[in-house]
Amino acid sequence: MRFLRRYGETMVDIYSFPALRPIKEKAEAVACVPYDVVTAKEARECIEKHPQSFMRVTRPDSIMPDVDPKDPKVYAAAKKTFEEMINSGVFVRDDKPSIYVYRADYGHAVYTGFVADVSVKDYEENKIRRHELTRYDKEEDRTNHIDVTNANTGLVILLYRNIDKISEYICSLIEGKDADGTASGDTGVKHEIFRISDEKVIGKIIETFKGIDTLYIADGHHRAKSSVNVAQRRRKEGRDTEESERFMAVIFAEDTVRIHGYSRLLADLGEYSEESFIAALKERYTVTPYDNPDRTKSRIVPKTVQTAGKPLHIFHMYIGGRWYELTAPVKAPEKIIESLDVSDLQERVLDGMLGIKDPRGDKRLDFMGGSYPISELERLVDAGEYIAAFSIQPVSVGTVLDVADRGEIMPPKSTWFEPKVLSGLVIHTLE
Repeated sequence: MRFLRRYGETMVDIYSFPALRPIKEKAEAVACVPYDVVTAKEARECIEKHPQSFMRVTRPDSIMPDVDPKDPKVYAAAKKTFEEMINSGVFVRDDKPSIYVYRADYGHAVYTGFVADVSVKDYEENKIRRHELTRYDKEEDRTNHIDVTNANTGLVILLYRNIDKISEYICSLIEGKDADGTASGDTGVKHEIFRISDEKVIGKIIETFKGIDTLYIADGHHRAKSSVNVAQRRRKEGRDTEESERFMAVIFAEDTVRIHGYSRLLADLGEYSEESFIAALKERYTVTPYDNPDRTKSRIVPKTVQTAGKPLHIFHMYIGGRWYELTAPVKAPEKIIESLDVSDLQERVLDGMLGIKDPRGDKRLDFMGGSYPISELERLVDAGEYIAAFSIQPVSVGTVLDVADRGEIMPPKSTWFEPKVLSGLVIHTLE
């Protein structure tokens, strides 16, 4: 089936495609948060509350608690549920290739991008650049999920440098128009999809995008890498298609998104007690108690003031029912990676003190997206699920793009991008 169509020669390839989408009246019931921002328990609760949720496809392990999450039966269940949703008419395929404007209204900000297919080849040739490594277990899971369901069931978020006011043109396409699909889920954020099927308009989008030689992964490193894995697997097995050589993404201008920090949670302190851990930290940092932070916010405002020419690492730790501010001079501010707080925390604390050398795979380390209020970090530690938490200050979008351009890699889970987009509103199939 050759529905996909390419327009012109672009520096990065963008493709329209005929998406599978929930019928308009089912969009709210179907759409769900991305599979990787919820635990199995939270996913199960979502499905219980919303029986038609696409979470049944993206997280089938949550309703199969007695089965190993990597068991082939789990992926087979996802495929079966997906096919049932298609056969029952919950999902329908658009009749011609399209591009889809995606708008997320957070109240305090509105984010507008567009959904299209991008090229696996561009990823392999580093025209789609990344700033983080993937975690092995999560990469394996999504590779199998995509291959078995034969679909990109979630969106990769890509950024571009906003030349020639591309973002403004995309926004202009939906002025005064009704959405083709709307959902808010339980987040209070209004997500809308607007289908663009006019070939002339699609052609102009592609034409406007000429001159963009690089895209940057903001969110969805695992989804992107897993899509590439599937393409490479299918090439070797002789079952590749045009569609399997592309993956679905929602593309935003870099100056229209926001970054939060990404918190770390420690399951144990190794050979340290709480007291000896704090004492050891004081040998490496200036450690100051931080009383009464605003627990409704996702970011703790530092009390230490940065001075010109003397950059500091600043992050916050919660342990034993109390917050602390940790600061230390940046050793090599001219090196982007070494100037990052997450890099310093990884080098001097997680690895240097606790021996957590592989943050992608070590079970003693967990992560929480930085958009959550810090009260959630406190709750998890106070409940005994973790022994300590670290709240990280956000980096700038420009820093992330510069890291990717240099071919450097940030520690895993260094950035939490806003907006977060929903799964189930637009789906790209691989055949």
